Amino acid sequence: MARQRAFTKSELLDATERLLMERGYNGFHLKALSEMLSGARSTIYEYYANKEEIVAACMRRTMEQTIEACEGIEQLEPVAAIKKVLLIFLELSNFHTLMLAAPKIDETASDKARRDLEFLNEGHADLKKKLTALFQKAQEAGTLRADIPLPVITAVFFHAIDTPNWLNVPTEEWADMLFGLWWNGGGNPLTK
Repeated sequence: MARQRAFTKSELLDATERLLMERGYNGFHLKALSEMLSGARSTIYEYYANKEEIVAACMRRTMEQTIEACEGIEQLEPVAAIKKVLLIFLELSNFHTLMLAAPKIDETASDKARRDLEFLNEGHADLKKKLTALFQKAQEAGTLRADIPLPVITAVFFHAIDTPNWLNVPTEEWADMLFGLWWNGGGNPLTK
């Protein structure tokens, strides 16, 4: 009998992400994960002790990628930076979907999972803070409406990321469309 090839930690996290995207947290099971990988199921346990650890590690990796992609963004002119952040978030579109699993993870199941979830919370807060600071700079420069509270601007911006790309246009083009809609609005200015 031929010995099965062991898979790498990166391959394991890639498969975890695919399975989470397909089935969500509740549909994620180690048996299904092992069926996606070419290797012995026991290899999973060489990396992670349980479902919570694997999912939290997958989410942490995605957060790390997002944080890394946003490094230095505040050095750009605010409007260009905001547009760049939207593109980054669209390119890493699984990020938001994966983060929906965070509240479902039992933090008491593992210290490793708990630490990864703490990292997620800190990373999310940092990204939100950076984005809000960009919006504030744009307001102060007079390029973004100052009559709309920052939390509203931030919330609408984050929800733009979840807009389905029914046209299946390339990500950069989709980002331009969404940014244009967010920046300029969807029609004529409201009159009171």
